[in-house]
Amino acid sequence: MENNIKELRQKRKLSQKDLAESCSVSRQTINAIENNKYDPTLQLAFQLASVLETPLDELFIYENSSKE
Repeated sequence: MENNIKELRQKRKLSQKDLAESCSVSRQTINAIENNKYDPTLQLAFQLASVLETPLDELFIYENSSKE
């Protein structure tokens, strides 16, 4: 699942470490999420949205892969 975390984080002048500490995860976790190597848990997704002050649906980009 694609996301806008890096852009939103940079807009708020937060480092990966700052964001990680605010969400009680490692900097490596934030890096993996930003690079689409790891999908966060629902709890972490809500924490990220809260810290980045953005709605969940603006934080993540849902692409429906099924063709109708």
